[in-house]
Amino acid sequence: MELLQLTAGGSVSGTLAMPGSKSLSNRALLLGAFCQAPTTLSNVLDADDIRHMRSAFKALGVAVSEQGDDLVVAGPWQPQSPVGAIFLGNAGTAMRPLTAALALTPGTFELTGEPRMYERPIGDLVDALRQLGADIQYLGEEGYPPLKINGKKLAGGTLSVRGDLSSQFLSALLMAAPLCEGDVTIKVDGELVSKPYVELTLGLMAQFGVKALRPDEQTFVITKDSQYHSPGHYYVEGDASSASYFAAAGAIGGDVTIKGLFKGMLQGDVDFVDALEQMGAVVEWGEHQVRVRKGELKGIDIDANAIPDAAMTLATTALFAQGETVIRNIYNWRLKETDRLHAMATELKKVGAEVEEGRDYIRVSRGHAIQYAEIDTYNDHRMAMCFALLALGQSPIGIRDPKCTAKTFPDFFERFGAIRQGN
Repeated sequence: MELLQLTAGGSVSGTLAMPGSKSLSNRALLLGAFCQAPTTLSNVLDADDIRHMRSAFKALGVAVSEQGDDLVVAGPWQPQSPVGAIFLGNAGTAMRPLTAALALTPGTFELTGEPRMYERPIGDLVDALRQLGADIQYLGEEGYPPLKINGKKLAGGTLSVRGDLSSQFLSALLMAAPLCEGDVTIKVDGELVSKPYVELTLGLMAQFGVKALRPDEQTFVITKDSQYHSPGHYYVEGDASSASYFAAAGAIGGDVTIKGLFKGMLQGDVDFVDALEQMGAVVEWGEHQVRVRKGELKGIDIDANAIPDAAMTLATTALFAQGETVIRNIYNWRLKETDRLHAMATELKKVGAEVEEGRDYIRVSRGHAIQYAEIDTYNDHRMAMCFALLALGQSPIGIRDPKCTAKTFPDFFERFGAIRQGN
């Protein structure tokens, strides 16, 4: 396995723009395919998750063409049953929405992926779709991919879905609901995790012409006359989750300006910058950019349910802060590319941190000075990027399987190296 050695110390300085958001890129591709007219998408992320979605479109006969740096998605949504299985790797942002969309589309489809995908639950989404009459079969363990989908037109109706495991289930249902022939009412059971991702989905749907009715906080209604309409051109916001590493680098060791981040973005992870400011970083918001400078960092106690991906970056930033940092309400870390809660606790202990791992929280303090360790990344892009920040301390750090960042940020280490001074 490849090992990347990052030298220690130095400061960070520079200005950079973020690649497009993974979540928005795959959602925009799908909504573009649902439209009658073509949609031009700019700043689409070029990374594994998006490649898996595009590969699925190719297998389904959904046309996506390249026009310079842009992608043009040509509706209408009339996918053909593919000859073989559609492989989606470990791309949850492709597996969950395609499951819902294909369940409402005439044809027979098989969705497969990497072994880790077969450990990521999808049963609550399948149960919700079955309430509408969907025909979905498990090809392996009950409640998990791979799936065989016998898609068909469905009338609509009322369904319920748990909200406490993954917001991607609700997002998938919302995006696919206009494919039904009648009204669809979705009721959320229990607390809804990662609410900003649901708001992101609703905001994007509105830009493609579909607005969900919300009679109360737990209910969403998509009426039968809801139809997607191409906005003509859609620009994908810079990835706020990926920006967290560079914002944290500025807070730890210098002065970094990130273009493409702004208040009011569809992505809730932009609020990570507020958490850094709470820790003591110096933050200046500009027009479509934010500047983060080094401050005297102190630990914080935060409910991070609204920023689950970016919150991982707080766990390694905590090693540069006085006192302890507690990150709460993050059980859904355990359902991601790996069990991120356990993986984060394990690797933090390797470098000398004091760590307490709870069912849905992690408590981190500096402990011993950061010491050298070879960090296992568990084929999880965010583990690799989070732990790269430790090289800003007084000890080098080793990152195993650094190419796992290809999932969302293939050139992360080149971009990270470019802003480091004195290395």
